[in-house]
Amino acid sequence: MTDLATLVAGQRTFFNTGATRSIEGRRKRLRALGDALRRHEPALLRALHDDLRKPAGESYSTEIGQVVFEINHAQRHLAGWMRRRRVPLSLAQIPGAAAIHPQPRGVSAILAPWNYPVQMSLSPLVAALAAGNTAVLKPSEYAPATTAALAALIGAAFDPREVVVVEGDAGVAQALLEQPFDFIFFTGAGSIGRKVAEAAARNLTPCVLELGGKSPALIAGDADLDLAARRVAWGKFINCGQTCIAPDYVLIERQHHDAFVAALRRHIRAFYGEDARRSPDYGRIVNDRHVARLRSYLAQGRILHGGEVDAGDRFIAPTVMAVDDLDQPVMREEIFGPILPVLPVADMDEAIAFVNARPHPLALYLFTRDGGVRERVLAQTQSGGVCVNDVLFQISTPHLPFGGVGPSGYGSYHGKHGFEAFSHLRAVIDKGHWPDFWFRYAPAKASYDRIIRLLLR
Repeated sequence: MTDLATLVAGQRTFFNTGATRSIEGRRKRLRALGDALRRHEPALLRALHDDLRKPAGESYSTEIGQVVFEINHAQRHLAGWMRRRRVPLSLAQIPGAAAIHPQPRGVSAILAPWNYPVQMSLSPLVAALAAGNTAVLKPSEYAPATTAALAALIGAAFDPREVVVVEGDAGVAQALLEQPFDFIFFTGAGSIGRKVAEAAARNLTPCVLELGGKSPALIAGDADLDLAARRVAWGKFINCGQTCIAPDYVLIERQHHDAFVAALRRHIRAFYGEDARRSPDYGRIVNDRHVARLRSYLAQGRILHGGEVDAGDRFIAPTVMAVDDLDQPVMREEIFGPILPVLPVADMDEAIAFVNARPHPLALYLFTRDGGVRERVLAQTQSGGVCVNDVLFQISTPHLPFGGVGPSGYGSYHGKHGFEAFSHLRAVIDKGHWPDFWFRYAPAKASYDRIIRLLLR
């Protein structure tokens, strides 16, 4: 096994030389990552197909292309992000000058998941490099072909003192977290996120946790049902449902339930044909353990569409189901697969109450034409992000922070938000030698209290 202590110490020594801090050095490393990504694109596409049966177009649009966009965005805006930001002083602090200095945190660890193994490894790395850090990247062992391809990409582009990939299982990840990192970025399940937070706390290491949760889709009575069904089906079944912000379940006003389910069936067939097994656009479940987990959910409700399983091919059909017993695991656990419960509610008030009775999700989706319904849902619910009249797109712009709230995680990234996550925003105040007011010093003067009260108004 790699000597992790030596590896981290080597990165710290390199970081302390100051080599990562200049804008030229940061841009050079971002260019190196972009160039390597282009050179290794065919290998990454093959690896993603091997691990998850991802179609090439989906792999580029949801993985490689997203990272290329993040790199280009960071290159365009890096000078502005790095600039010291002057802030005003109160009357009591004048004369003087104050500013916020973005400063790299140091040696960072990035622990990435298997479901989008390229994007969720390299997008945080873009932020780490833009902020002037070194990085140790630990991809998931559940996507072995992609992990190997990432190791080759990073090894070709960077000195290990700058960026390195560590391969291995959960034991390697645990050993990695015992090292004294300056920052930890984790994407994955909430149960593992708690362990990451505990490990980080032992070294007082700040971290960002990008977790998951049961992200609801609320369909109001005035919504365009056909559009909502098409977009929900797309967002749910892309990557075979293995998306942290996929709609996990649908709440729809009772009188529209059957029409919505019929529309879902139509669009699923339009996307993947009568037998999704034969579709080149439909992926596979990552491993046998997750196939078994998802298969167990199918017995916890009534199948309204799909439900076919071929365990040997790691295939589970796009499935729509009704669930009467809300205490079943399918309604308590994040599904993370191609199974979509559709639940009828009386109205949006019941839908809001349903969402609020459960842990805050990573995403919330709302379909409505009514501005009042939109404002009520936004005001009365909490979630990491919201997308109105569509799904998934809240993650696709670098101008919005992406992150969770409560059990769905804390901290955020993408664009400037990622740069700031991997930076320490250092407070700096400069004071002159004169004037040196007499009343600030002991012994206390009778007028001191009146002067301070005046200055601090």
